[in-house]
Amino acid sequence: MTVIVLTQCPVGLRGFLTRWLMEISPGVFVGGPSARVRATLWEEVKQYAGIGRALLAYNADNEQGFAFETHDHKWHPVDREGITLIHRPNDRVTRQPSPSSGWSKAAKRRRFGSR
Repeated sequence: MTVIVLTQCPVGLRGFLTRWLMEISPGVFVGGPSARVRATLWEEVKQYAGIGRALLAYNADNEQGFAFETHDHKWHPVDREGITLIHRPNDRVTRQPSPSSGWSKAAKRRRFGSR
């Protein structure tokens, strides 16, 4: 089983893939080509994707039972002890909260007594 997902790719590339795979949803192609055909299709996808992104997932003889590759995607596959995981870059800026000025409520209670 092979799955190719295209995002923002040329329409001609989608038409090209329909020769060997079924398009079950816009940009989602599934099928069962041989490993050689799959490799050729993936090279064509990478060449003609333009500004778009692509994801390839296929059956593999490993612990997970599948493997995947990405093209022009922010998320990248990373091998960790034989298992492939997705590395998602952290785009969020983490800010340390600025310490509040003055005494905390607990310090005021200890110092001045609870009222």
